[in-house]
Amino acid sequence: MKYDLTEIIGMIHKDVGFEDITSTALIKPDTMIKARIISREIGIAAGIELACEIFTEFSVDANALVSDGEKIDASDVLMEIEGDARTILGVERTVLNLLMRMCGIATTTFNLVSKVHKIDPNMRVAATRKTTPGLQLFEKEAVKLGGGDSHRYRLDDCVLIKDNHIAIVGSVGDSVKIARSKVSFTKKIEIEVENMSDALEASIAGADIVMLDNMDPEEVKNVVKAIENQNLRDNILIEVSGGIGPNNIENYAGIGVDIISTGYLTHSVTALDLSLEIV
Repeated sequence: MKYDLTEIIGMIHKDVGFEDITSTALIKPDTMIKARIISREIGIAAGIELACEIFTEFSVDANALVSDGEKIDASDVLMEIEGDARTILGVERTVLNLLMRMCGIATTTFNLVSKVHKIDPNMRVAATRKTTPGLQLFEKEAVKLGGGDSHRYRLDDCVLIKDNHIAIVGSVGDSVKIARSKVSFTKKIEIEVENMSDALEASIAGADIVMLDNMDPEEVKNVVKAIENQNLRDNILIEVSGGIGPNNIENYAGIGVDIISTGYLTHSVTALDLSLEIV
C-alpha cells in the first residue's frame, strides 16, 4: 500500500533534532556507504515497503530483498540500502523501530491465526483498536500481513456499541434500534454484550454483529445455542473478545463463533529483532 509519510518524517526530524551530533562529528560530509537490514529471528516480514518509501524520501536508495507478508529466517537480509552515511544513520533508528514492531505484529498474528485455522480454517482472527496512537495504520497493516483481520481502523468504520454507550442510552435493544435509524445503511451495527440476556436482546433488535465480551468458552457455547434456538443465527455474525491470547485462543475456535478479536496482536507483542549493518 502507499503510505502517507508525513507523520513518519516528522518523527525522524524530531528524533534528529538540530543535528545528529555524533555522526556530524565523526563522518565527513558526502560520505557514501552501503548497508543492509538483517533479521535475527524467524518471522513474517512487514513494513518493508514502508521502509523503502522512507529511505527514498531521504534520497537513500533501497532495494527490498523480501516482500511484505513473506516468511523470513534468522540471518536473512531484508533489504540493501545505499546513500549518504549521515542520512542513513539519522534515519536508521526510526526505520528499524517501525520495521521491528510491524514484523513482530505480523509474526504474532501469523502464529495465532495458524493455531486457530488448525481447528477452524474459516474463522477470522481480528485486531482491536488497542493500538499505539499515531501508528494505527501501520499496526493494522501488519495484522493483515500476518493473515489477520484489521477490524476497525477508525471510529467511522462501523457502529460499535460498547458498555458505556449502553449505560447512557439505557438498554441494549434501544441502542441497536437508535443506531439503525440514524446511521447509513452502508454501515454495520455491532454491539458488545457480556451475558446471555443482552446477547439475545441484541440479536432480536437486529444487530449485524454481536460481540461476546469476556465470556469463557462454555458461556459462549451456551449463547450461540440460545441464538440458534431463536432462529437468529443466520442473521448475525458472532464475535468473541476479551482476555484472549496465545494461551487460550484455541479454546474459542470451533465453538460456533465467526470472529475472535484480541488486543494482544497490538498491545502485547514482542518486536522482531532486526539490525542495520554497514557493508
